[in-house]
Amino acid sequence: MTAYVSAFDLFSIGVGPSSSHTVGPMRAAVDFVERLQQSGTIARVTRVSCALYGSLGATGIGHGTPDAVVAGLRGLHPETVDPAAVRNAWTNYPENEPLNLAGEHEVAFVKADITFEPRTRLPGHPNAMTLWAYSGDEVVAEETYYSVGGGFIRREGQGESLGTRSFPYAYRDAESLLELCDEHGLSIAEIARHNEESLRGEAEVAEGLDAIWNAMAGCVDAGLHTPGVLPGILGVKRRANTIREQLEASESDGHRELPGEWLGAFALAVNEENAAGGRVVTAPTNGAAGILPAVAMYWWRFLADSGLGQGNAVTPHGELVGSALLGFTSEATEPNPNNLSEEELADANRRRGIRRFLLTATALGSLFKANASISGAEGGCQAEVGSACAMAAGGLTAVMGGTNRQIENAAEIAMEHHLGLTCDPVGGLVQIPCIERNAIAASTAVTAARLALRGDGTHYVSLDAVVETMRQTGIDMSTKYKETSEGGLAVNVIEC
Repeated sequence: MTAYVSAFDLFSIGVGPSSSHTVGPMRAAVDFVERLQQSGTIARVTRVSCALYGSLGATGIGHGTPDAVVAGLRGLHPETVDPAAVRNAWTNYPENEPLNLAGEHEVAFVKADITFEPRTRLPGHPNAMTLWAYSGDEVVAEETYYSVGGGFIRREGQGESLGTRSFPYAYRDAESLLELCDEHGLSIAEIARHNEESLRGEAEVAEGLDAIWNAMAGCVDAGLHTPGVLPGILGVKRRANTIREQLEASESDGHRELPGEWLGAFALAVNEENAAGGRVVTAPTNGAAGILPAVAMYWWRFLADSGLGQGNAVTPHGELVGSALLGFTSEATEPNPNNLSEEELADANRRRGIRRFLLTATALGSLFKANASISGAEGGCQAEVGSACAMAAGGLTAVMGGTNRQIENAAEIAMEHHLGLTCDPVGGLVQIPCIERNAIAASTAVTAARLALRGDGTHYVSLDAVVETMRQTGIDMSTKYKETSEGGLAVNVIEC
């Protein structure tokens, strides 16, 4: 067994506002309908229903869960669906209109066919849902699913949807990951890259990582250029667009760029897009989706060309690693194999840096998923924002030329200072305090990276100790502080 999760599972392109409440339930509904098709049962089905338990029932409406279920039953996938097709799919469902399962078979459906059971908590996970298919009054299919965070689902009686994979570089914790790096003279990013290349070719890995970054950067850009008010009863105003205008005006007046303020704007932009149900990348969840893109964009815009992001990491054995920022063979051996222009070469170097950033973050994020949790319903917001902050801190340290132990130290610093963070969304919406929380965590990630880079990688508290502490804290945390909106800000702030 290994902790490693592929970057293309951990960073999945989907829709907002929640990976566990929107993306996961949509995938569960898709899986349910596909099973009806595979068994030949779908032709007999006359009606379907769904019960949302625990956290899915408590904050499902605010997170768009029933809308996602309807979209999934229609056969729409979060990776490819037009976000507009998900918004209000259940909320504004037309009366007396049949539901077209998988786009091929019409069944009777009314809004009351999706029920909310917040007081019923199934033992498998706080985010649970059961789907039924009927032929007349007869139940012809029944499946229970758990949305375990980050868009991952687990069907009752089986493992998670990504299945069990073996990788050439297997590790269970940060200590064994560092030992692997020492033994083979590899960076953390290179360990992840070799694991990815056991599933797909080198070019496909690079192209896939570029696609993830393009989606992240597109989300940042969309959020920076979209004014208005977010959906929901709170009437929260978008701020990223206004901040962008202010910063651009300041720069045009001859004032210096303000990297720290841009960093916050990048994070706000992504999470405002997420709250609006737009196209986002789970990183590793939707509620924490702004942190990694913000820190990566901060490096891309302010550090990549300064020399600070061009350094080589040195393994404990003394070998240089990542001389081309990622170390893909063709790029490492020839600095400019295609005779690119200076601008094109700079862009290529930045892209190699982003790949290194994402692969490092993947290797670290896998540790949180395997040994603790990335689900707010299971571990509180420490599991979402804390994990994302640690992943971003490690990724930034890597592209700043940090050693493997400095990377591990940065992740530890970032996570340590999110221990105990509760998940208490006001009104069950991924808006307050979630949007600002991503901006603060992005700043923490940068601070953690800079602190780690000033040291030699040795430190008192290990990343493994912090991960285990996070796991224990999540178990001890009261349920009302874990995505149920039954405690904290959710009950102490007037919604309207």
